Amino acid sequence: MERLFKFLYQYRVFFSFLGLEFLCIWLVIRNNQYQGAQFFNTSNRLVASTVSVSQNVTGYFSLQDINRQLAAENARLRNELERRSLMPAPRVPVATPDSALAARFEFVSAKVINNSTLQYKNYITIDKGAADGIAPGMAAINELGAVGKVKQVSKHFAVLISVLNIDNQVSCLIKRTGYFGTAQWDGLDPRVIDLKYIPRHVPVQPGDTIVTSGYNAVFPPGVQVGVVQSAVVKEEGPFYDIKVLLSQDFGKLSFVEVVRSYLKAEKDSLETTLMEEK
Repeated sequence: MERLFKFLYQYRVFFSFLGLEFLCIWLVIRNNQYQGAQFFNTSNRLVASTVSVSQNVTGYFSLQDINRQLAAENARLRNELERRSLMPAPRVPVATPDSALAARFEFVSAKVINNSTLQYKNYITIDKGAADGIAPGMAAINELGAVGKVKQVSKHFAVLISVLNIDNQVSCLIKRTGYFGTAQWDGLDPRVIDLKYIPRHVPVQPGDTIVTSGYNAVFPPGVQVGVVQSAVVKEEGPFYDIKVLLSQDFGKLSFVEVVRSYLKAEKDSLETTLMEEK
């Protein structure tokens, strides 16, 4: 221990210099948008390349869970196929909800190569980018439910804002009643998220299913978010305090589907025009 103190004292000027250099770099990145964006993009590329091997090993040991999920999904699709095959064909072609959904959204499969769950602002890196048609603002889901939204992209990678991010808000509704609110993480439990702005007169009970509303044209409607764990309303409060148990286990996230909405640009343009007229 004495030698360690002597070493630190002997090179105190050098270590002070390094500390001040790191502080200056941090201040430049923190307070300048261009340098911050360049640092963010460069670090994403380095992290994506470095973590890729580690994530491949982790993905290998997750194959059992992934195969179980795929088997369940295949069984569901097979049952749906059998159900449709038993239905009589309509005399006049009609648009089904699936065809309407397909006309509005396109899905791009991607692998998760980096993921955090222990920060207040968590991000997810995937192995698809601008070359694959990924763009900022697109949603990401998988068979278990909502995952997040694309923040930035490079040619071959993209970074998502996780649902486990205190700045991320998702428009949701209670499936049983149809009342909608906003889901937002409070930065505490990575398995639980808050559902806000549900009026106190709405009947809410534990076990109610929470799904995306589709109102923001990013997430398709009806994507699973979770189930109500608890719903409490204070005597003087206008809204419930609702805790939702997430259907997505972000600690085991391996694959996502990025959702490209064909109608989002049209919707945003119309709403922007209306706001400008006001």
